[in-house]
Amino acid sequence: MPGAEMTKDEIYREIVEYLTGTFEVPAAKIKPEALLMDDLDLDSIDAVDLMVKLQETTGRKVSADQFENIRTVDDLVVLVNTLQSAR
Repeated sequence: MPGAEMTKDEIYREIVEYLTGTFEVPAAKIKPEALLMDDLDLDSIDAVDLMVKLQETTGRKVSADQFENIRTVDDLVVLVNTLQSAR
């Protein structure tokens, strides 16, 4: 949805939708503090897919450095919010 700035709640809902739809993560497991690798069982290939999705969502390139520090669902929300605000 490049161009339309989303609220943090909207970002969170979109991330939940993506995690449940693409990676088949049960919605009940997804919480802001959930660890992507440990709690949600995502692997490095999933992380690359997620990074591509973030780029599509924000219309901005996500650098490896930015993505390297992402550990939780909330970290994803903060990153998307930061990227969309950087326009």
